[in-house]
Amino acid sequence: MQLIFAATRVAVTLAFLLYSSWSDYKTREVSNKVWALYAPIALVLSLVEFTLYDKAIFPTFALSASLTIVFALLLFYTGAFGGADSKAFMCIALALPVFPKILLTPLLPNGLSPISQTMFPLTILSTSVLIAAASGLYLLLRNITNRFTTGKPLFQGTLAQESIGKKVIVLITAQKFPLKTLKEKWHIYPMEDITEESDQHLPLRRKLAVVPRDEGRDAVLERLDKAVSAGKIDDAFWATPGLPMLIFVTVGLIIALTFGDIVWVLVSLLLS
Repeated sequence: MQLIFAATRVAVTLAFLLYSSWSDYKTREVSNKVWALYAPIALVLSLVEFTLYDKAIFPTFALSASLTIVFALLLFYTGAFGGADSKAFMCIALALPVFPKILLTPLLPNGLSPISQTMFPLTILSTSVLIAAASGLYLLLRNITNRFTTGKPLFQGTLAQESIGKKVIVLITAQKFPLKTLKEKWHIYPMEDITEESDQHLPLRRKLAVVPRDEGRDAVLERLDKAVSAGKIDDAFWATPGLPMLIFVTVGLIIALTFGDIVWVLVSLLLS
């Protein structure tokens, strides 16, 4: 019977994260009703299972849940996490405070780390961050490959004068899109803008915007459109699809459940 409870906690968590990831991707919003429903279900399932079958886990459950909630709040208030990301981890802490080893065994040797057995949400977090970093490496390789296949500079005109730091951020988070794509797909955020010079004989100043925002997006596209129509700049702009962190969290959960603590395994290999 405990297997059924454990399987239900995992299934419920996957269901809510898959839905919230889809919602976040489509609308960049996740209704608070999702977390208001997920949290009590997760808490009840955990409390009933642990009360009936594993009372000794309660101190670990309390420690894992409380520390995860505090950590999620800190990440939110420091701007590292969005509201939905923080709420997701708070709910995960209630549903899966520790790795469900009664139900699953990681495929990787040493995949069941001490962290997984005491604070499984942190394993999910570290795995999610690793996947997000891997996506950055993919974009970097794609951009470098595109540079050599097209023969065009990565940063043209005044963009070449931008700082190395900004260029690196753009290279690992963005790729070039035509203006038409930016207009059609609202979830792709432009990472560059232009500034009109007072002297009409001077070229337009293109600049990188490494923190894209919804506010003013239409105004940016309007400026870019005007410049392209006037033939002042090429129709290729740095922009980021801006995949929601919840997608990485969902994938991180699946990987952590299947293979175990990837980060722990990698660190163990490096230190061995």
